[in-house]
Amino acid sequence: MNTRIWTAITFAVAALAMTCTWVVAEAKGFPLVSVERADAWTSEETAILSSLQLNQLPPEIKDASNAVEDSPAAIELGRRLFFDARFSRNGAVSCASCHDPARQFQDGLPVGQGVGTGSRRAMPIVGAGRGPWLFWDGRKDSLWSQALGPLEDGVEHGSNRLRYAHLLQQHYRPEYESVFKAMPDLSRLPRDASPQGTTTEKAAWQAMDERSRDEVSRVFANMGKAIGAYEATLRHQESRVDLYIESVLVARMKSGDGPARKAAPGLHPAYKELDASEIHGLKLFIGKGQCVTCHTGPLLTDHQFHNTGIAPRDPAKPDRGRAAAIAKVQADEFNCLGRYSDAKPESCAELRFISADDPALEGAFKTPSLRDVALRPPYMHAGQIATLEDVVRHYVKAPHAPVGHSELSHLHSDGKRPGHAERQPIELTESEIQDLVQFMGELSSAGH
Repeated sequence: MNTRIWTAITFAVAALAMTCTWVVAEAKGFPLVSVERADAWTSEETAILSSLQLNQLPPEIKDASNAVEDSPAAIELGRRLFFDARFSRNGAVSCASCHDPARQFQDGLPVGQGVGTGSRRAMPIVGAGRGPWLFWDGRKDSLWSQALGPLEDGVEHGSNRLRYAHLLQQHYRPEYESVFKAMPDLSRLPRDASPQGTTTEKAAWQAMDERSRDEVSRVFANMGKAIGAYEATLRHQESRVDLYIESVLVARMKSGDGPARKAAPGLHPAYKELDASEIHGLKLFIGKGQCVTCHTGPLLTDHQFHNTGIAPRDPAKPDRGRAAAIAKVQADEFNCLGRYSDAKPESCAELRFISADDPALEGAFKTPSLRDVALRPPYMHAGQIATLEDVVRHYVKAPHAPVGHSELSHLHSDGKRPGHAERQPIELTESEIQDLVQFMGELSSAGH
């Protein structure tokens, strides 16, 4: 993003943040950083810090494609489905298998493990619905549509659309019908059929009449909408970094640098000031390390796609990332513009105006949130890097991309500078790398 635009945005966000209501933290008896420590931050740095606070997350925009997203009954149905392993080919895999609440809703494995072994790692799903695209490559455009993908994927849940409809009818019919319309009569249909899956399942699907296929697909879509409604309720908790930034802003207010602050929650009882190494790491994060270029905003992600030269897990099978996913999301029968969406076309601007011919998307993957990042090794889209130290070293080394062009590669082979994706080289000493990693360790929830 253009530096002047970025600066303007951060100052605008900070101005909005400064007008929010606050309680002076010391009234609660919680410690504050000293005015002197607060003054170590420039006005521009303070503006950026303010924009990173979790409490500056704007209100959620309701997903127009999912009419039941706010329904308590849908949320509860989705929660039960999320943990139900019967919705898999072997009866042993649930959504929670790869999105374990005890592991920040991921699994800690380099690549996903369902009924088979995947090729990418499971992404955390907390806050995922706040971005326009889901999965590492953005091949889905809503939480509910994303929830459907693994169910029919041969190496994830591995079962089929009609089997899921039968299971819903058998185990959740009253709950389903309390949210959606009455379930269709499935008694005349085979046990297994799907436009995906085995040859036999596809043949059974084609043998069904169009009305039956539509009825089953709608039940399947509604299953996704219930799961999506549950996933939309998942929230990050404040980290020690959030609490530190809050104390800096309050201290600057006390020194007269900024508008008066009013009533809001005081500092969390788990508050503990960051140490010198962690504070230096935060300065590097928003400055010299250039991390905030992509890991921006309260969720520490721009929700966009970047090629950073990550080597594929299998060199013989390079992953094209976003470039290969655009056609998939456009053709997806469960996308925002599809017949099972509850949205009007004008509400689907991201899909309608999707960038389909940008060469920068070749080999590009979605920026993950860095909240709780230290608790989620290994890293990158296929778990290629084991530690945060090595992640930072990768960005400093800036290798050329095996597919497409890395934004971190500073010169083409012909010696010419690359185009709009160009960045300045990231130059960090080993001591600075350690400080940056120390800081990222404090992006976990304050209770950890």
